[in-house]
Amino acid sequence: MRSIPKLRARRWPRFLDMLRSTLVIPALLVALAVPRISFSEEVSSAMTQHARGSFTVDIQPLTPPPAPGLARYSINKSLQGELTGTTQGELFSAGDPKLGTAGYVAIEVVTGELQGRHGSFALQHMATMDVHGRHMTVLVVPGSGTGQLEGIAGTFTIDQHDGRHDYVLDYTVPGAAVSP
Repeated sequence: MRSIPKLRARRWPRFLDMLRSTLVIPALLVALAVPRISFSEEVSSAMTQHARGSFTVDIQPLTPPPAPGLARYSINKSLQGELTGTTQGELFSAGDPKLGTAGYVAIEVVTGELQGRHGSFALQHMATMDVHGRHMTVLVVPGSGTGQLEGIAGTFTIDQHDGRHDYVLDYTVPGAAVSP
C-alpha cells in the first residue's frame, strides 16, 4: 500500500479552503440574498402611514390571579383621533410599580375605523420598568386584521403625560394609498 506523500497532505486543507471559498460561500450568499431581495420589494410596496390621537382607558382587576405574584386585569379603551373605536383585552402584571420595578404583558382587540378603513386588529403589549426607566413595545399582531384592515402591520406608541394618553400608530395595510 502506498502512503500519501506529505506534500499532498498539506495541499488538502488548501483545497478545502479553496472549495469553501469558491462553492460554499457564494452559494450561501446567493441563498441569503434571495429572501432579502423579495423582502425589500415587499417593504417598498407598502408605505408606512401614521395615525395620531388619544384614548381613555378603564382597567379593572380580574380574579382569580393566575398565580402567586401575578395580577390580572381587563383593559378597555375608547380611542379618538385618526383611529376611532374601542378595545377589549386582558393584562397580566408582576412586580411592584410603587417600588419602580414591574412588568406587564397584554393583548387587546381594536375595533373601529382607521383613517376611513373599517375593521379590527389585535395589539400585543410588553412593558417593563426599573431603575433605568420604562420600556414599552406594542405591536400589531400579524394576521389579526379583519375587514378593510386585513393584512395590517405596525407599532402602537403610547405617550402618557399629565393624566392624558396619546398614541401614534405607525402602520401599513396592503393596497392602502398613502395620505398626504
